[in-house]
Parts: sequence; C-alpha cells; structure tokens
Amino acid sequence: MRGDGDGWVVSDTGAAFWGRFGAAGLLLRAPHPDDTAAVLLQHRAAWSHQGGTWGLPGGARDSHESAEEAAVREAQEETGLAAERVTVRTAVVTAEVSGPGGAYWTYTTVIADVPEQLDTTPNLESAELRWVPVAQVTDLPLHPGFAASWARLRTLTTEIPLLIN
Repeated sequence: MRGDGDGWVVSDTGAAFWGRFGAAGLLLRAPHPDDTAAVLLQHRAAWSHQGGTWGLPGGARDSHESAEEAAVREAQEETGLAAERVTVRTAVVTAEVSGPGGAYWTYTTVIADVPEQLDTTPNLESAELRWVPVAQVTDLPLHPGFAASWARLRTLTTEIPLLIN
C-alpha cells in the first residue's frame, strides 16, 4: 500500500533519498542458540535501489507516523511478522541530509526485540530474509547505508540487553 511518504527527496548535491518524510528501518533482534543475538536481515531484491545487498527491512515514513511506527509497519509488510510480537527498545538517527534550513531528511534505525527467531515471509522487495548472528553481519555484502552505520548499531546492540521474555 502506498502512503503519502513514498517518493524521493533530492538533496542540494543531487543525491536522491527515499521517503518524503524520511525513512526508517527495523533492526530486529532475537536470541541465537549460542546465547548471543541474531538480527533479521533482508536481501534486497535485484530490482530495488541497491539491490543484491543486505540491510534492514524498512522504508518511507508517512507524514502521520513516528519513526518507530514506520519501521514496524514496513517490517511487517516486508517480512510478515506480527507487530504485536515486536518490543521497541530505542531509535537512533543513522543518516541525515542537511539542507539550507537544517536537516530535512533522516533515516532512523529502530532497535527492537522478539522472544525467538520468528518465521518470516518475504514480499517482492526481498530476495531472502535471514536471521544472522551479530558476529556474522559483516560477512554479507551490506547495503552502503547499513554498512556505514553498522559499527555504531552493533555497539548499541551489545549495550542494550536483549529481552528474552
């Protein structure tokens, strides 16, 4: 379903960013059998922007949504996960495009937990969805935006205890 946030924002330098009101992605964590955390990653469909890379389920924010609401909605659309199973822990702006009047586009990563590695159903935007142990994330060809923020996000994933219940 298209929302009012779908569309490109073009910066002063000519770079294009998806989401008229910004964008958000869900860094969803679950326990891994080795007592560490695994995160749900999306292998982006070949036809999509930066297709063939791995990143977070997410997308454009609509005008009436918080970053948390947008990230959970987009993840639900792209993975089939039930929103009521997701516990949001924190949100962090991981990309920002400034214009003459200050910031006018942001990408917010929402860190959330589920009690177990839930089954997923990819939509057409995904070639694959996979629970990946945190230590193995960089073994994959990452979306450039996600790659640029992963070190910071990885630190946050270790600082914020994983909810198991």
